[in-house]
Amino acid sequence: MRIDANHRLTEATWRPSPHCDERPSWACPELLVLHCVSLPEGQYGTGYPQALFTGTLDCSLQPEFADLTDVEVAPHLMIDRNGVVEQFVAFDQRAWHAGVSCWRGRPGCNNYSIGVELEGAVAELYTLAQYDALADVLVALFARYPQLSIDAIVGHNEIAPGRKQDPGAFFDWRGVLMEMQQRTAALG
Repeated sequence: MRIDANHRLTEATWRPSPHCDERPSWACPELLVLHCVSLPEGQYGTGYPQALFTGTLDCSLQPEFADLTDVEVAPHLMIDRNGVVEQFVAFDQRAWHAGVSCWRGRPGCNNYSIGVELEGAVAELYTLAQYDALADVLVALFARYPQLSIDAIVGHNEIAPGRKQDPGAFFDWRGVLMEMQQRTAALG
């Protein structure tokens, strides 16, 4: 995987979202935030998260979607259960994924972060295909954005404690970081 001149992952399906804007002039990607999403909760392959991220979700389709009316949210990337990667916002843009957030005393994480959604739920395991794709994504991001570092990969729960729980207790932090480091070392 690689990132092109338009700040898009070449192997991702491009689905442009309106839920983004320009980063502040001082900001560059230096934080990576991992999230999880499923709509309805625990149901996969519905296409509803993608519709939410592109502003096309019909909130009347499911009773549990009522609280999503007028919500404007999108990550930069989403990785589905099969490891398929979709991109909604170019990495040089500010995606609206973190909400009210703070990292190391710095508020407004959307300004300087990249958001990655994993199709999942906080109380469920992720798939090997997702971990494989995520490791490839991380290698590409680290190659393109040197301000990123291993200690700047966090869960949404870490930047919005008490408000968010994702990616959840079943996320294999150690495994994905080790795999990313091995792939980076193999490149050279």
